[in-house]
Amino acid sequence: MGYVFATFQSLLATLRQGLATPSTVEYPKAKRPRAPRLRASFALTKDAQGDENCIGCKKCEKVCPSEVIAVVASKKPSPVTGKPRAYATDFTLNLQACIVCELCVQVCPTDAIVMVQEQEGPGFDRGDLVLTMEKLYRNGESKERLAWSSASVLGEHQKPAEAPAPAQRPAHAPVPVPAASAEPPGKEPAA
Repeated sequence: MGYVFATFQSLLATLRQGLATPSTVEYPKAKRPRAPRLRASFALTKDAQGDENCIGCKKCEKVCPSEVIAVVASKKPSPVTGKPRAYATDFTLNLQACIVCELCVQVCPTDAIVMVQEQEGPGFDRGDLVLTMEKLYRNGESKERLAWSSASVLGEHQKPAEAPAPAQRPAHAPVPVPAASAEPPGKEPAA
């Protein structure tokens, strides 16, 4: 007789789930808000004058555990200042094996590479998952950039908090007492 009751319980649970409102979202029509710390793809940045920030130092290439970044560097005159400086002539990032660890962003001395929240579009070829220099600069112009996604901002978060200066010590804080000497009073130190 117990199996009849269990059968009705399972039918009731199935009915409840069947009549409940769905929790899925039709993606192109409705978009859910993304988590504020989502890391989805990469972008290269330019400075205020429109000059490339990447100096071709290859730190991102060296730190990448997946070895998916390739940088080719050269020196040429800056179009803004006219002075010769280092540039990356080719920057390639392969998303097929990228583990999105953000180490390349953290080591960049010029904040040239950043993380963006928008993912890359779906691709029908493996070549679509290779981010070339042109794609990376397009991502920097068109996709939403994260607020903390540069090396300088991440470095500020990692600095230890400074101890308050002695003048700023609270009034209720105990005053340090000098350490007592090792010799008991009344005895002269041995020579």
